[in-house]
Amino acid sequence: MKFHSTIAKNIFMFLLGGFCYGCIEMLYKGNTHISMIIAGGICFFVIGQLNRWRGNPSLLGEMVVSALVITAVEFITGLIVNVWLDLYVWDYSGLPYNVMGQICLLFSVLWFLLSLVAILFDDAIRYFLLGEPKRHYHLL
Repeated sequence: MKFHSTIAKNIFMFLLGGFCYGCIEMLYKGNTHISMIIAGGICFFVIGQLNRWRGNPSLLGEMVVSALVITAVEFITGLIVNVWLDLYVWDYSGLPYNVMGQICLLFSVLWFLLSLVAILFDDAIRYFLLGEPKRHYHLL
């Protein structure tokens, strides 16, 4: 698969990330919502751009920033779909260390762990399918 424009690559990665996150939610919860597919696409795209914006950051540093980005996207998405639109897609208010029931510490830790999968998957797709250079990792 050869993409001739950066825009096409970015759209592809956004759609791939959204689809994959939707599938993860289907496996975990048995359902998903279109807002989660959009949020997943945004997160996957941003995670993929992190090492392009800063050169070659450490893997742990990239995971921390990725978890913060995912948590921020989840919070903003939650404010829109759960608070403003009253769709009640999720509610973390029963979990400790939550903020307005939209984000919580437990899921931020989960995003940290899941971000490793996203980072490696993004890099593999870019190398094997999009013909971009192979990435070399360093832990710290």
